Amino acid sequence: MNRTIIHVDMDAFFASIEVRDNPKLSGKPLIIGALPGERGVVSTCSYEARKYGIHSAMSIAEAYRRCPHGIYMHGDMRKYEKASDEIHKIMLRFTDMIEFVALDEGYMDVTSSLRLFGSAEQIGKQLKEEIFKKVGVTCSVGISYCMMGAKLASEEKKPDGFFVIPDKEALTALIRKRPVGVIYGIGMKTQEKLKSMGIETVEDLIETPPEKLKSFGAVGREMLDLAMGNDDRRVIPATVSKSIGREYTFQENITEKSIMEETLLLLCRDVSLRAKRQGQWGRTVTLKIKFSNMQSITRSKTGDAINSAKEIFARVKELLKDERLKASVRLVGVTLGNLQNSCEDKCKQLSLFDELDKSENAAKEKARALDDTIFELHTKYGRNILKTGKELEVHKKIINTEED
Repeated sequence: MNRTIIHVDMDAFFASIEVRDNPKLSGKPLIIGALPGERGVVSTCSYEARKYGIHSAMSIAEAYRRCPHGIYMHGDMRKYEKASDEIHKIMLRFTDMIEFVALDEGYMDVTSSLRLFGSAEQIGKQLKEEIFKKVGVTCSVGISYCMMGAKLASEEKKPDGFFVIPDKEALTALIRKRPVGVIYGIGMKTQEKLKSMGIETVEDLIETPPEKLKSFGAVGREMLDLAMGNDDRRVIPATVSKSIGREYTFQENITEKSIMEETLLLLCRDVSLRAKRQGQWGRTVTLKIKFSNMQSITRSKTGDAINSAKEIFARVKELLKDERLKASVRLVGVTLGNLQNSCEDKCKQLSLFDELDKSENAAKEKARALDDTIFELHTKYGRNILKTGKELEVHKKIINTEED
């Protein structure tokens, strides 16, 4: 059966949202991530900034060296997630066969939707129109018979692009003279290895005898198939996250556990908020520590399913207490894993000892009720509307505005 795949890719998403909310930023080199002088990398940047060679994952120091007159901002992940949710709702109007690969990107299998909504081109143009009208930002849409083709099509006319690659012949003709890195799954290391073998373009790869690619194993056969336009991958509707995590990079390496503990307190609040938004509880809490020598360790503790900031922090605090620091610390992180969509201990029958300890149970319920109230206020008014006394004290010491 012939398939019809649409790839929707937002244009410089985080930067576009900031320009939408502050039109004065329009036409200027805008870099979202850390600020000059801080540790961190570029999360995304406007197309004006890309003219200076700036790109995602580049260090802020290098970005500033290339564009010292640029506008540098911390991101607002809550705002970007809200916009992403609105975009996802628009996409879901046309099909539930959607694989969201990021906040700003997703594949849609509209094969079964054509009878209802018309041609793929009509659906693609309607998507662009509705996203711009309701969210206020542009996207690029690619349409093809396979996932790789749709992805390549969306990149062909960026920004605000629209392109169709109808069949294998069109796909191979488009990429034949391009570097092999254009093929899905071929990263820098594979490109370097292929180059050492005299294979630099897609055409070189197509003309290479299969036996010459034996050193790549099954991957070699897959590369050849994709180069010839054979992509049988299916759009897999997104599933619930397997874990929820937050990290923070210190601007200067630290050695005091007290500072780590205070930072982890704020990270636990963020993890809790995300878990509650998704209606998730987790059994496993993981502490991550990255040292100044760039080596990392993780420590985990599993127990009853939880999602309150207080309970998450209690576990991570216990993990930190038992850890001996062998070097100064660059980064700390918290992850809630083994997620489930219910809290079983709410349904457990009370034992005799539970009955005897009603005051302790009442205290736990009171703490959960407070945590739920904080969550509701954060959801309605934003996460900075309310902090506990301890969190406010910590926040004054640690400016934690970065988002994952």
